[in-house]
Amino acid sequence: MSKSVIIIGAGFAGMSAAAFMARAGWQVQVVEKNPTAGGRARQLIADGFTFDMGPSWYWMPDVFERFFEQFGKKVSDYYSLTRLDPSYRVYWEEGYSDIPADYPALRQLFESIEPGSALKLDQYLQEAGEKYRIGMQSLVYKPGQSLTEFVDRQVLGNVFKLDLLTSIKKHVARHFKNPKLQQLMEFPVLFLGALPQDTPALYSLMNYADIKGGTWYPEKGMYSIVRAMQSLAEELGVVFHFGEEAREIVVEQGKAKKLVTDRTTYTADAVISGGDYHFTETNLLAAEYRSYTESYWDKKVLAPSCLLYYIGLNKKVDQLLHHSLFFDVPFQQHADEIYVDPKWPTEPMFYLSATSKTDKTCAPEGGENLFLLIPVAAGLQGDTEALRNRYFEQAISRLEQRLGQSIMPHIVYKRSFSVSDFQKDYHSFKGNAYGLANTLLQTAIFKPSCHSKKVKNLFYTGQFTVPGPGVPPSLISGEVVSGEVVKLMGR
Repeated sequence: MSKSVIIIGAGFAGMSAAAFMARAGWQVQVVEKNPTAGGRARQLIADGFTFDMGPSWYWMPDVFERFFEQFGKKVSDYYSLTRLDPSYRVYWEEGYSDIPADYPALRQLFESIEPGSALKLDQYLQEAGEKYRIGMQSLVYKPGQSLTEFVDRQVLGNVFKLDLLTSIKKHVARHFKNPKLQQLMEFPVLFLGALPQDTPALYSLMNYADIKGGTWYPEKGMYSIVRAMQSLAEELGVVFHFGEEAREIVVEQGKAKKLVTDRTTYTADAVISGGDYHFTETNLLAAEYRSYTESYWDKKVLAPSCLLYYIGLNKKVDQLLHHSLFFDVPFQQHADEIYVDPKWPTEPMFYLSATSKTDKTCAPEGGENLFLLIPVAAGLQGDTEALRNRYFEQAISRLEQRLGQSIMPHIVYKRSFSVSDFQKDYHSFKGNAYGLANTLLQTAIFKPSCHSKKVKNLFYTGQFTVPGPGVPPSLISGEVVSGEVVKLMGR
């Protein structure tokens, strides 16, 4: 008789783990507290508008292809992709720059901003490409259980190329002197949740993913990936239980024997939590079975939370691209208010997505679909409606000034989502949006373990454990943890 596993959470990592466990011959059930799959990548449909509620950047298409190929499928079996060109627009204090998908055009842009920087960009991306190949083909698939995992020829032979002890801020500054180019090359690490000066230069691989891999849009939005993964999992025999919340993991003789939910009780040979790691430990396990103390968690450097706004307009907006970054205010001040002295930001940078510029199905005819994101520190208090409205009005005012046209009078739908919502909907530790910051001391073996230290058959997947935050890493995390379960417990 085949073994069974119960998985908590139907986010990307949980569904990835479910698919790999089913492929290994296990009976798989997934318990999800929300009414649909996707976790932070849920979908919001209201008043004729369709929004991706979380992730909106499709980078590293090779990771998605690799995932589906392992099940004899292709991405194109589920959804089509469009490469965005320009990839995105960056608004500076004065003017803006469109970032072309075409590499020769990008070299010209760099050269126009800083003479000589085109050759520097070639050199930078050659090094970043090596890091990408080592990182994305080897490092990210290590389960982080022991230093001995990294004693292999590919990693040891290239350890100096990985730039683990240099910050990406210093690494970028060696190549580019212009502040605009420095910000442009540093911005992808914001997805990793740490200041550039605290993020290893290894993560210049994100620049390679951006520039060489490209920025893509999946037909009908990021939720198409969710649908594809759920469909694949169900085809493999995975059973999903939506609107059902985990309440307790019952441990007997050092093993997880039962998962109690608000509806029923499950028994299984193993449990994989794709939910919030801290919540699983502190709310589902008795104290004696927790791997980490509260003091351990309090010392962790968290990635940011977000102020999110889902906005529907009854008119089209000219001069707006699919992705726009508003770096038109002092970067350092906002960064310090996230990481150094956490507080609600004084004058925040923000990101705006207008998916209706690429996909006509996500807004009524003649309308526009906008997604606005302001990064803020995790754990902030005072997440009130009045505060959200204040930041919203600030951001829309800046947007109107930049575009030279009115936005506020044409808003026919608006919903906000922030720290308290992340806590309520996802049991997110301190309301974080992205998990742990990818600092050097929170990388690989320094992350919370994907295997419980106290419960033999309890495992973890997702953005708190290896390899880290982001959609592609979440797919990989599910594969890594399933490999550990099978290795330790058999098929």
